[in-house]
Amino acid sequence: MRILITGAAGNLGGFLARDLARGPHVLRLMVHRTRLAEDLEPATSVEVVRADLGQPETLPAAVAGVDAIVHFAGVLFRPFPERFLPTTNLQYVVNLSQAAVAAGVGRFILVSFPHVEGETTPAVPAGAAIDRLPISVHAQTRLAAERHLLERCSGTKTAAVILRSGLIYGRGVLMIEAGRRLMRRRMLGVWRRPTWIHPLSLPDFLSCVRASIEKPGISGIYPIADGHPMTLQDFLDTLARHWGFARPWRAPAPLFYAAGLACEIWGALWGTSAPLTRDFIRIGMVSHVCDTNRMRAELVRDLAYPTLDDGLGLL
Repeated sequence: MRILITGAAGNLGGFLARDLARGPHVLRLMVHRTRLAEDLEPATSVEVVRADLGQPETLPAAVAGVDAIVHFAGVLFRPFPERFLPTTNLQYVVNLSQAAVAAGVGRFILVSFPHVEGETTPAVPAGAAIDRLPISVHAQTRLAAERHLLERCSGTKTAAVILRSGLIYGRGVLMIEAGRRLMRRRMLGVWRRPTWIHPLSLPDFLSCVRASIEKPGISGIYPIADGHPMTLQDFLDTLARHWGFARPWRAPAPLFYAAGLACEIWGALWGTSAPLTRDFIRIGMVSHVCDTNRMRAELVRDLAYPTLDDGLGLL
């Protein structure tokens, strides 16, 4: 198969590219401004294509002859995300799906997250709902992208696949490494209200993506996560113990929103990234738990790391 990965120069896109480069497929890695990692460029099974998801005229050549697309590309750590997320989360998918359907691409895989269903818990887990009203702009625009993809691909040769992934952990995962650095310096805090999360190890995430590419008959929405949801506070405390650091301090929620606003103002004034935004805090405070029945039935029945305790060695 020829597989197009958007955002291949990014974190998760790079992990998937390295994983698939060891297999039988030909990879077409889409880059825009960020250069591809040096260890991927020499691979004999890798093609590099430059295209701009904001410029639809650059996309037909990128998708020509492709069997499957895995879409990661987007923007995260930039000030005032409400100004750009309608473009990077939604319009990019509109443009790419239009090109994919026109080219007859067999499968379009969108990497998403269960937050698009709003607050979910072990008693009421996230499934395949597309009619919710999430509170964060990031989740609102991603849900709009999901809806568009499902509608655009309906009745065409292109199958829409949406992977709503829980919190991905593993060595080298951007958010995990940021947490490690902050914990080491006693700078990581978390709000007091317990927030449910549903972890998924990086190897199991990659297994789910591979299955969504390779298995026949895959289409629709798949929440993917391990077998043990937990609170964000317990997750961070477990990582702190494993790494030998003090547990993250607790603080009132308004403090985190104030820190996000300060980061956004600083980034806007000086033209830098914003590692924390108010919308990032808003989505982070939403509990999310996945109904993984469909994942186990159709993608990956047995995870390599079914709980965080099983996967601590990855960290």
